[in-house]
Amino acid sequence: MSEARTDLRLLTRVARLYHEEGLNQTQVAHRLGLTQVAVSRMLKKAEESGIVRTTVVTPPGAFTDLEDLLEAKFGLNQAIVGDAARDSEESVLSAIGSAAAQFLESTLKSGEVIGISSWSTSLLSMIDHMHPLRKGEKGEKSLVVQMLGGVGNPSAEQHANRLALRLARMVHGEARFLPAPGVVGSVRAARVLLEDRAVSEVVAFFEKVTLALVGVGVLEPSALVASSGNTFSKEELEDLQQSGAVGDICFCFYDANGREVRGALEGRVIGIDLESLRRVQRSVALCGGKKKFPAILGALRGKWVNTLITDQYTAQRLIKAQTIETIAAGSLELNPS
Repeated sequence: MSEARTDLRLLTRVARLYHEEGLNQTQVAHRLGLTQVAVSRMLKKAEESGIVRTTVVTPPGAFTDLEDLLEAKFGLNQAIVGDAARDSEESVLSAIGSAAAQFLESTLKSGEVIGISSWSTSLLSMIDHMHPLRKGEKGEKSLVVQMLGGVGNPSAEQHANRLALRLARMVHGEARFLPAPGVVGSVRAARVLLEDRAVSEVVAFFEKVTLALVGVGVLEPSALVASSGNTFSKEELEDLQQSGAVGDICFCFYDANGREVRGALEGRVIGIDLESLRRVQRSVALCGGKKKFPAILGALRGKWVNTLITDQYTAQRLIKAQTIETIAAGSLELNPS
């Protein structure tokens, strides 16, 4: 038998004892009459020669392939895909909330200024799934800032403020409330409110936000937004629709390609604008579901956020849509009219 074959057999024997039988290097050396240094070198050589191969097994509920594709196709810094039991609104919301809670618990840094949108069921789901950080850990000095006016009908306003307050308590930080409606009746009224000290002091925090957590809305207001009193007239919605709007973030609307739509609401929103959101170091959208798909796709194409937390069904739709778009663009380049 050749020396090479004998060497491979010995490498395989060492690898099996170490990786399969669970012996440590000292025990392997004793069993085979080798030195520990020789065993260490053989284990390294076994990897280099392909006898030992490292395989990462994805656990159930983890969708690393989908996350990698989302990041590549949309230029995202990070994509997180939650495991929804079914492709239903309730299951998707729960999956996003759970994934977002884990994201925040594991990535929150000391001294973060966390900006949140006031009227988001996805953010509420996240907080429902969160565990309070231990005192002395990395969320202790965080500040939670409302990035959209939280004033509305009394019951809904209480929800918006509780959202900020609950998150602040979870991270052992403080909350800053934006004491104004999300949308006001005129540009003049918005200017007057923005000059109010209580409002302007909170708005000044927008440029200091290090982590923005936002939901994505569609043209038809959600039940939560409708109950808040921050609704739009039929004429305003028609104007937005005719302008091509498919969705909004903090009441700032955009079309299917992500281009901002400046309709009847321009200058009337008391909240962060899309360009300011884009400049945030970590801008995170929590969104999913069939109903919101065009709005989510538009937000990603516009690159208004750099991190997405969604469910596996929405992720698959987004990847498919962007793949088709890429193929179509390629065809036009090859066959210009």
